[in-house]
Amino acid sequence: MNSIRSSEGTVVLLCVVGLLAFAGTASAFSVSAEGVPEETAVGSEVSVTYTVDDPFTGTSNQWTLRGQTELRDVSWTVTVLRAGSQVDQATYGGQNFSRALDIDNNGDEVRVQLTGTAPEVTNYTYEPPQQYTVAELTRVSGNNEETFQNSTAHHYTEESRQARQAIDSAQRAIDGAGGNQEAENLVESAVSSYENDNFENARNLAEDAESTAQQAQQSQQNTRTLLLGGGAIVALLVLAGLGYALYTKSQGDDYSKL
Repeated sequence: MNSIRSSEGTVVLLCVVGLLAFAGTASAFSVSAEGVPEETAVGSEVSVTYTVDDPFTGTSNQWTLRGQTELRDVSWTVTVLRAGSQVDQATYGGQNFSRALDIDNNGDEVRVQLTGTAPEVTNYTYEPPQQYTVAELTRVSGNNEETFQNSTAHHYTEESRQARQAIDSAQRAIDGAGGNQEAENLVESAVSSYENDNFENARNLAEDAESTAQQAQQSQQNTRTLLLGGGAIVALLVLAGLGYALYTKSQGDDYSKL
């Protein structure tokens, strides 16, 4: 009886220890993002929000939050909250900002709202697609500097997007045709034109490549059709020959009986 009670007590104690351990690790420094685009047209407006929860858990009680972006016409709004209520708020202009945080007078959540416009493209690349930095957030404590958020997005102009879509379409046609060297060479030239900002030429070359691939695929289908048709004719001739041979043999047997 005593051993049973002792076992029950041990189980309860282990459960309490487990709950305490979970409670001790349930909260931790973390960051979430809302509104980060995968791609944007040059000059379009971008608005994103980053939320840092438990900013002093597992790190220094005093550290500096730094942010930078490649967006243009930028506005940063940094809001500090405690239990959901605003403690402090500050707004910064420019592509960089710096904000000191202290556990003694700051809260348990830091919200960073960023607005701006997508920048122009300085270097077009087809693969991987050219990108820009939406936002990079860094935690600085003494000599330690850690980037904990880095968001990027693909940016484009209408002309570059049309050229990219044409190249993508051509590549799909080539894949559908099982490959075609002439079409692949045209696509390579289209990519080169794309990366040199010559989008009209890139689009024309890509369209030629797609047409070449489609013609090659159609030719292959026609060849298969002819081969299948020829095979069917041969099969019919063979059957006809066998039938004639059997008929001739049967006639010969009937004649010999007579």
